[in-house]
Amino acid sequence: MNGVVAVDGVRVAALVSVVVALVGYGGVAAAVLFLVLGGTMVPRVAGAPAALDGAYCLTILVAAWAAVLDWYLAVPWLDVVVHAAATGLIAAVVQWVLVRAGMASTPDDAQPRHPRAAVAVLTAAMGTALAVVWELCEWFGHTYLDDRIQVGYTDTLGDVTAGMVGAAVAGALLGGGVLLRGARA
Repeated sequence: MNGVVAVDGVRVAALVSVVVALVGYGGVAAAVLFLVLGGTMVPRVAGAPAALDGAYCLTILVAAWAAVLDWYLAVPWLDVVVHAAATGLIAAVVQWVLVRAGMASTPDDAQPRHPRAAVAVLTAAMGTALAVVWELCEWFGHTYLDDRIQVGYTDTLGDVTAGMVGAAVAGALLGGGVLLRGARA
C-alpha cells in the first residue's frame, strides 16, 4: 500500500503541474500537463501494480515537463530515451487495462496457444500504434497550435523507432510476467 501512496504523490505533483504550467508557461503547456494528469489516473483506477503505476506516472510527468522546459533541445538524446520509456510504459498500462477489462490475456492464461508470446506481440503492436498516433499529434500540435513543438522527418522516425523498441521491451517484460507482479485487486 505504501507504493500506492507514493505514486499518489506523483499524481498530486501532476495536478500542481497543471496550475504551474498555466500560470508560468501558458495554455498549451497547461493542456499537456492536464492530459498527463488524466493519464496518471488510468493505472490507479485499473489497479495496476505499484511498480508499473509509479514508473508510468513519473515518466509521463517528466516527459511533459521536458517538453515544456525545452530539455529535448538542450539534451538531444533525451527525446529518444523518453520516447522509448514512455511508449513502453504506456503500452504496458494499456495491456494491463485490456487484461482487467477481459479483452486480452495474461501470460498465465491457457488461451491462446502461446499466451506469453501473445502478450508480448500485442503489447509491442499497441505501443507501435500509439507511437505513430503520438507523432501525428505532435505534427497536429506543431501545425495548428504551437510551432515550437519539435517535428521533422528525422525526429519522427527516431521517435517512432524508439517507441517501437520501448514497446517491444515492455511486451517482453509483460510476457514474462515481470511488470505484473504486485497487482492490486
